[in-house]
Amino acid sequence: MDFGQFYLYKNGTLTAISEPAEQEVGLAVADSFLVENGAMRGRKLHEERFKAGVAATSPEYLAELDRFFELAYAIIPREGRWWPRFELHLGSQAPNQLYMRLRAAPEELGAATIWTLPEPDPRSNPAIKGPDLSLGQQLRRKAKIHGADEAILLDDSGNIAEGALSSLVWWRGDVLCAPGESIAWLPSVTREVALEIAKQIGFEVRFEEATPQSLIGCEVWLLSALNGIRVVSDWVDLGGELAKPTHFEGFAKRLRLFNEQLD
Repeated sequence: MDFGQFYLYKNGTLTAISEPAEQEVGLAVADSFLVENGAMRGRKLHEERFKAGVAATSPEYLAELDRFFELAYAIIPREGRWWPRFELHLGSQAPNQLYMRLRAAPEELGAATIWTLPEPDPRSNPAIKGPDLSLGQQLRRKAKIHGADEAILLDDSGNIAEGALSSLVWWRGDVLCAPGESIAWLPSVTREVALEIAKQIGFEVRFEEATPQSLIGCEVWLLSALNGIRVVSDWVDLGGELAKPTHFEGFAKRLRLFNEQLD
């Protein structure tokens, strides 16, 4: 597996290191984002999410983060597709450490097939991206065994929370719906942008508790920073059909308008 190039932040500098840090072990906070030809979407939102995780985990680093971001962005090439990740690792022998990981981004994916994890959400800390990343990858591998791209997680009442490594939203007619604050889900930059687009266009946005079966006949989307909006074409264990996409094209075009140059 290509883990990418790691850069260690120390004393106000970012230095490339030849040996990667422990991989997912000790990963306390992480935030990945897509950079295409020097532009990224939701820059401030990604920074705020990472800062919130650091504030909850190692607040002594908060004063360093603006400098860390500045140096990290300077390293990212301005041509091609890249998939950088900010990381805070908890130290065992050494102090906690900040890293930037620079990886080439895979090609953008098209329509998605999803599968429901047949047990309650097993994550330990859904509110912070990082501690459950390895678990999310394991759950996604389970989904692939069932012919799906993503595992959908449910709460104890059987309501949709989100995907193992993505967010889920759906349309009821011309109303864009998403799980509400009463359900544990990771703050999603792409979800926030999609909901903002809906409001700008004039669509109603609704937060609700919903079971998978209640989405039969709905247009369903999978959201992530890497792939933006993916139409869900098949839900393998749903027991019914999803609607053909009618809102996707307009939103996909508007999503690109939220890209901003790093320079």
